[in-house]
Amino acid sequence: MMVLVIDVNKGIQTQTAECLVIGELICNNLLIVLNKIDLIEKDKRENKIERVKKKINLTINQTKFKSCQMVAVSATQSEGIEHLLSTISENISLPHRSSEGDFIFSVDHCFGVRGQGTVLTGTCLQGSIKLNDSVQISDLKLERKIKSIQVFKQAVSSIVMGDRAGICVAQFDPKLLERGLMFTGNMVQKTYGIIIDITRVKYYKGTITSKTKYHVSVGHETTLAKITFFKPMAATSFSLNTEYLFQETPDEDCIDQIQGFALLELETPILCVPNSVVIISRLDMDINTPACRLAFHGTIQHSFHTPDYSSTSLEGLKIFKWKERQGVVERMSNEYEVIGKELFKKETNIELFRNLRVSLSTGEVGCIEGSFGQSGKFKVYVSDGLKESTRSLIGTGKKGKTGHGNEPNEKVIINLKFKRYVFDKSKSMHQ
Repeated sequence: MMVLVIDVNKGIQTQTAECLVIGELICNNLLIVLNKIDLIEKDKRENKIERVKKKINLTINQTKFKSCQMVAVSATQSEGIEHLLSTISENISLPHRSSEGDFIFSVDHCFGVRGQGTVLTGTCLQGSIKLNDSVQISDLKLERKIKSIQVFKQAVSSIVMGDRAGICVAQFDPKLLERGLMFTGNMVQKTYGIIIDITRVKYYKGTITSKTKYHVSVGHETTLAKITFFKPMAATSFSLNTEYLFQETPDEDCIDQIQGFALLELETPILCVPNSVVIISRLDMDINTPACRLAFHGTIQHSFHTPDYSSTSLEGLKIFKWKERQGVVERMSNEYEVIGKELFKKETNIELFRNLRVSLSTGEVGCIEGSFGQSGKFKVYVSDGLKESTRSLIGTGKKGKTGHGNEPNEKVIINLKFKRYVFDKSKSMHQ
């Protein structure tokens, strides 16, 4: 359950909308607390609270938290607190907790205790741990043995997923870590690049484009990353064996549904747990503007764990752009071959385009045989031969003496369409 506190005198603000977005990602139940009711005159209080509830419901009804409960309180005057506590008790439930898997502990505070060691407080996200077990601390490459564990000031011998605890270890300088992860096994790794599925946040009104930088948040860690959007040609889960179409901007209909993927090239590496939720935002926006800073979110589909991944691994990521060029038929050499122009510049190496498939605006399909002369002209071979109507349209004479074939509105267009992979260093062309 998420408890969302709203100032009854201000209603939903920018940070409220952002909390709702995060809440939809991580939980299924919401309780709204309307605080500071003591600032409303008593004779107007009830009506004011009801008006605020109606306004808030207009927003809440657009989320998965429809018909959630709202409790009005005054924290400073302790008014409504008993009702709040009873409402929480009635609606809270104990989630399923499993002790299986590697131990992962989210550290939110770290401090030294003289004569004892260093205490790391936080929440067990996965697995279990017990006294005298060894754990790895963040990406510091340090392994320490657990001296003691406390849960709400009570000494315990072990903890499992969901427990809030303080874990004491010896010979660790608390200044080395403020927030991070403590874990066992190899599941948590330093990550330099991430691929996620993407869902756009409907409250975000800014533009979202590839090759721009956004803030990436995974757990307690936030860093900048360059984003590249792409989508499959047909609905599918992510695979390095699949080809994907590069997108300048994600589809508009990916709001509230997964519609594609994004490559996040991180400026600084972070520790990541597989399948973690990732939130992409523009934290450089003015906090005082009434605009949501959270742009989109997703879950990790693939991670790159080596610092040189951009030169060793990204070439295997088959993201392509469609490239199109158009030329015109100048004349026909014979019923199987035409001479084209205006597709290439004079200095273009036409040999790079040899055997690429082209189509004529009259319907025939052929391939580029090679250059013709030194002015950028080229030969196209049509294996099935030119249609009679095409031959009469083109003719074989020089420009200006071929009848209707030389009229601008009757030009035969040559279309060349090919793929070029974004991370292919050779810049090869594929069809």
